[in-house]
Formats: sequence, C-alpha cells, structure tokens
Amino acid sequence: MGLNIKNPRVHELARAAAEATGKTQTGAIEEALEKLLREYGQDPEAAATAARADLIWSIAAEYIADPGHQHGEILSINDLYDDATGLPR
Repeated sequence: MGLNIKNPRVHELARAAAEATGKTQTGAIEEALEKLLREYGQDPEAAATAARADLIWSIAAEYIADPGHQHGEILSINDLYDDATGLPR
C-alpha cells in the first residue's frame, strides 16, 4: 500500500500543494489525482457510486428471484431477524 516517491521535484510539489491548500501532503496529492482522473474521464467517485449501485441492484435481483416467502412478509426491520437468536434470517 505504501508509495515511496524518490523524486525530489515531486516531493517539493507535494509540499507546495499542501501549503497552498492547507491540507496534508497526502490530502493534496489525493485531490490532485482525483482532478487529473476526472480530466481524463475517469471520475473515481462516480466509479465508487456505480459499484455500490451495482451491488444494490444485485441484492434486489436476488430478492425479486426469491423474496423469502418461507419467512413471511418483511414489513419492518424487525422482520429481518430471527426472534429466537436475534441473528439475520
């Protein structure tokens, strides 16, 4: 996970960006990289949102295919848990 940058110019740019923005060097670099990716048409936030939406759609599709009628109808959050164990059904 660590990034070891050995370029003195990049270190100086990171320090200058942090000072200009009032952020940490990591925060300034993160913001700069996000802006760069958006300029190239790759919005990291949009990609994360799309991934979460895909997960939600897959869960919904599973429920639609088998809505769990064996456990009765889900009308409230309490219907999602087993009364005896308190664990999710």
